[in-house]
Amino acid sequence: MALSEQYLEEDIHPIDIVEHLAEHHEWDFDRIGDDQIAMAVEGQWRTYSITLAWSPYDETLRMLCSFEMEPPEDREAELYELLNAMNDQCWAGAFTYWSNQKLMVYRYGLVLAGGQVASPEQIDTMITAAVLSAERYYPAIQLVTWGNRTPDEAMQVAIAEAYGRA
Repeated sequence: MALSEQYLEEDIHPIDIVEHLAEHHEWDFDRIGDDQIAMAVEGQWRTYSITLAWSPYDETLRMLCSFEMEPPEDREAELYELLNAMNDQCWAGAFTYWSNQKLMVYRYGLVLAGGQVASPEQIDTMITAAVLSAERYYPAIQLVTWGNRTPDEAMQVAIAEAYGRA
């Protein structure tokens, strides 16, 4: 049975769908509130913190996929240059570095204006794409911040698709 078949007759809250997906994939999760859920998803390189929040006001399901990172201060300029190169290759979502929180963040907003409903497959694909993007660029980030490589050199590692599963 497809993930969405059980939702055909129901108008279900997007965070309820995310919770069902987390249970299905056996991800650790915490339902923070009616409109927010946090999960831990294991990748090849590390465990990623994923938070999804529903805003009924602007009808958007916002996802943040993050991991802790403390780059040396003298490498931050190169890191930001790398982020620009990474974002140029991302079709959906974008990376940013939150220096105050020491977090690398991939974020994406799924707009469901006009009463649209996200399918479980859409949400599952959104989460999977976030983890795969983080996995793809993680080695490049490490090369720039700790390997003293240039962003161009580090991006050569990210050209190949990451292997693994979300």
